[in-house]
Amino acid sequence: MKKKALLCVFCGCFLFFKAVHAQSAPVIVVETTKGTFAFETYPDDAPRTVAHLVDLVNRGFYDGQRVHRAQPGFVVQWGDPRSRDVAREAEWGRGADASSGTPIGVAEMPKTRTHSAGAVAMAHPGNPARADSQIFVTLADRPDLNGKYTVFGHVVWGSDVPARLERGDVIIKMYVKE
Repeated sequence: MKKKALLCVFCGCFLFFKAVHAQSAPVIVVETTKGTFAFETYPDDAPRTVAHLVDLVNRGFYDGQRVHRAQPGFVVQWGDPRSRDVAREAEWGRGADASSGTPIGVAEMPKTRTHSAGAVAMAHPGNPARADSQIFVTLADRPDLNGKYTVFGHVVWGSDVPARLERGDVIIKMYVKE
C-alpha cells in the first residue's frame, strides 16, 4: 500500500511540475500589417536567449519596426531598430547599429531544436554568441541552418502569416501572451 501511495504522490508531483513548467514558457504574439501570429519559446533549451527576447518585447523594442528581410521559401526577419526609418532602408539589417546593442553573449544551440518550418531563431553577425535582437522565422525546413543559429521558439498560431510578410511590412506590436 505504501508503494502505491508513494507512486501516486510521485506521479502527482510530476504532473504538477509539468503543468507549472508548461505555463512558464512565454508565448510571444506578433501583430503585423499582414496579420497576427504567435510563437512559443523554449526557456529550458535557450534560457538566456528567451530572457533577452522577453525583455526586449516587454520594453516595446520591436513595436513599429519593419521586416528587413523576406525571402519566400526561406526566412522572414526583423529586429533592426533603424527599420522604423524608411529613409535608412539601405542600411536595414546591416552593421553594428542593426540591433539593441546588447548581445546575448552565449550560443544556445541544443541539437533537439532544429530549423523546421516555423522555427523562430536568432540571427547574428557571424558569431552565435553575438546574436542580439534580430529574429527570423523559417518558412520551410532548413537543416542547413542547424547548429549555426539558436532556435528558441516555434510558431504555434497564425502559421500562414510569416510567409505573407514582405520587406517593409510593419511589426505593429509584439507582446508576451498572459
